[in-house]
Amino acid sequence: MRISVLTLFPEMFAGFTSSSIVGRSIDRQIASVDFVQIRDFAKDRYKHVDDKPFGGGAGMVMKCQPVVDALNSVRSDTSHVVLMSPSGVPYTQEKAHELAGKEHLILLCGHYEGMDARIGKYVDEEISIGDYVLTGGELASMVIMDSVIRLLEGSIKEESAADESYENGLLEYPQYTQPREYDGECVPSVLLSGNHQKIREYRRLQSLLITKEKRPDLFARYDLSKEDIRLLERFKKEGWSTYEEEAQS
Repeated sequence: MRISVLTLFPEMFAGFTSSSIVGRSIDRQIASVDFVQIRDFAKDRYKHVDDKPFGGGAGMVMKCQPVVDALNSVRSDTSHVVLMSPSGVPYTQEKAHELAGKEHLILLCGHYEGMDARIGKYVDEEISIGDYVLTGGELASMVIMDSVIRLLEGSIKEESAADESYENGLLEYPQYTQPREYDGECVPSVLLSGNHQKIREYRRLQSLLITKEKRPDLFARYDLSKEDIRLLERFKKEGWSTYEEEAQS
């Protein structure tokens, strides 16, 4: 997969593209990332990419010509162009999977007070990573790059990705490691039992309960299976104690 980032600040990505899963994926040629400096396409001697908004108002607005020319320099028939925008559709794991299937992803990063509205017709979609304001689209594009690259085959172990939050519509169950006891709190005994069936049920139930408590909006949309209903009903009647005792038998 190829990712092209159109930005005024390519230097912001130096550490991001050389570290962790993203860096390893680039080194292994699972993904390639290139950066286009929008300012290079400005035609005046001072390389202006912005100007005052018509009608007045605070701040500056990015101009059409440098942005569109920068976009045209890398765009092809296989490209999918995404504009980072607070008015875009909310970003989700489902959208990450959709973008991971693209051959060439172009991420367009705005700055200042935004972009000339006429640039919108040159992009395929607008995406927002949340209901808050950032100085520019660079951080948002990093979020999308990270979430997309980790879905590419070979980036991480398939089983690791399958258990992550949002992959099956639920939040992930709690994880523990050594030591077994820390500051008076012990690892749940069922996880030490070696009973793989009970461990699987325990983790499934934890995912259901955590999602119901912390993200009731997700839980309300989730289609519970017969096993999910059974686990929830049993928990309501018996709690954790009986469940963990069975794991020891």
